[in-house]
Amino acid sequence: MVTKDFAQQLFSLQGRTAFVTGAGSGIGQTIAYGLASAGANVACFDLREDGGLAETVRHIHAIGGHAVAFTGDVRDPDALRSAIAGVKSQYGRLDVAVNAAGIANANPALEMETEQWQRVIDINLTGVWHACKAEAELMAAGGGGSIINIASMSGVIVNRGLEQAHYNCAKAGVIHLSKSLAMEWTTKNIRVNSISPGYTATPMNTRPEMVHQTQAFESQTPMQRMARVEEMAGPAIFLASDAASFCTGVDLLVDGGFVCW
Repeated sequence: MVTKDFAQQLFSLQGRTAFVTGAGSGIGQTIAYGLASAGANVACFDLREDGGLAETVRHIHAIGGHAVAFTGDVRDPDALRSAIAGVKSQYGRLDVAVNAAGIANANPALEMETEQWQRVIDINLTGVWHACKAEAELMAAGGGGSIINIASMSGVIVNRGLEQAHYNCAKAGVIHLSKSLAMEWTTKNIRVNSISPGYTATPMNTRPEMVHQTQAFESQTPMQRMARVEEMAGPAIFLASDAASFCTGVDLLVDGGFVCW
């Protein structure tokens, strides 16, 4: 039966607990804000030492939400397990997880050293794997949940003018990891999906020295602009909520139409 507040109930995260990696800046930070505004308690996880993680928690408190911070590296499974144990101690359960921690850099393949390749793979792919495992253990104990991994359209296409084989491979891996875990965990009532952003106006992409690259990003996108970081919050709230209760193994492209060309 559809009632007057049907839509509000579908998208509400009231009373639920979320865990967000990469919550100290950019897409992860904005998604943390969005989940809190939808009613979730938010546990924020990041390695940053520039005050970004503390700012995320302060802002969530300022808008009337509840948040806690955990510092750690997604390359360290023990750090993630410790944070998830903290979530259990603080809130008793975990309903939503968003894995947004990641880095980006570029180098021609023939000039790329193994260390550069491995660091991107370790953070952007293996870090997601570590996070999913830790999150799923607590979700399964509580009857299920929703995991959302932040991939990239670079996992679907090869970006013109960007030599980043390591990054592209890691993000393609995140998409397929999400599908694989979605199929493994259906019996645990854990939905696993990914979001693949297009070019997004994060602080990294809007530095003054990036102006010419930014113009290229915008001109190559059918909508003729980059995404605002806030435009990643809606898809995350959707996939986290009951509005997406029959969605699992989905890679949601949020790219302004980029991959259509």
